[in-house]
Amino acid sequence: MASLPVIAMAAALAAGAPAPLPSTSATTTYYREMVDGVGVFYREAGPKDAPTLVLLHGYPSSSRMFEGLIPLLAVRYHVIAPDYPGFGQSDAPTPSQYAYTFDHLAQTIAGLLDQLDVEHCVFYLQDYGGPVGFRVMAARPARVRGLIVQNANAYDEGLGAKWAGIAQFWRDPASHQAQLDAFISLDGARQRHIAGSPNPQRYSPDAWIDEFAMLSRPGAREIQGALLYDYQTNVAAYPTWQAWMRTHRPPALILWGRYDPSFIVPGAEAYRRDLPEAELHLLEAGHFALDEGLDEAAGLVLHFLDRLPR
Repeated sequence: MASLPVIAMAAALAAGAPAPLPSTSATTTYYREMVDGVGVFYREAGPKDAPTLVLLHGYPSSSRMFEGLIPLLAVRYHVIAPDYPGFGQSDAPTPSQYAYTFDHLAQTIAGLLDQLDVEHCVFYLQDYGGPVGFRVMAARPARVRGLIVQNANAYDEGLGAKWAGIAQFWRDPASHQAQLDAFISLDGARQRHIAGSPNPQRYSPDAWIDEFAMLSRPGAREIQGALLYDYQTNVAAYPTWQAWMRTHRPPALILWGRYDPSFIVPGAEAYRRDLPEAELHLLEAGHFALDEGLDEAAGLVLHFLDRLPR
């Protein structure tokens, strides 16, 4: 027997009316909240009385990386996706005005969630969203209903070959500015999307053109250099995050673009050591898996969220 939505769609087509779409961006709204004197931009969608999902973006992206995912999830869930200070549409104070460390980014995002009265939520972590999100979760474990990880590393074996060069920058930034040059370059932004993928034609150049525009803004080199240098604190914190997962055992979904050269597949598989009940899916995609695997990822996320106790 056909379901009611299918019957309704068939009736609409028979009557000559346009069929309703399963999702739309019409419910997405855009806000700016002041958090400790810094303007933090965020996207919000979905019914506010539904369970909340907080999307934390990667480098050098912003909440815009979730533009396609948000309306697919907002059909049934309340979604919040902020930009960190220095990224996207959020304020970008100079490093003398705002300390660009992952501790501070996490403090700002936690402050935003407090001001928005987000008491319980599922966290979706991608790339930089990992070190930001793990800090936010560790500060208030009771807020965490579940965890979705998409190419956000928390294990030494997940670090790709390029991290050996970045480690040289950590040891002596002044002598290894070429590492920072590559990190904030147009080709670096492009390669984060297409590197390793057998389907580079499926990636829109708009993504890395927009990201490079952000990386080219006045003061961006100093901001991103400070965060790249501070990234070593994340690697040092891996054992702490792993212990947190073993202790709190959040329901978890691990999504990983298998062609990612920055955070390689062993890093995805390692999550099962500390979260043995986690659901793991390797996607036919790269570092920004939503570029190529949006529909598959959205389906897996919705299936995971639907099974969580409310």
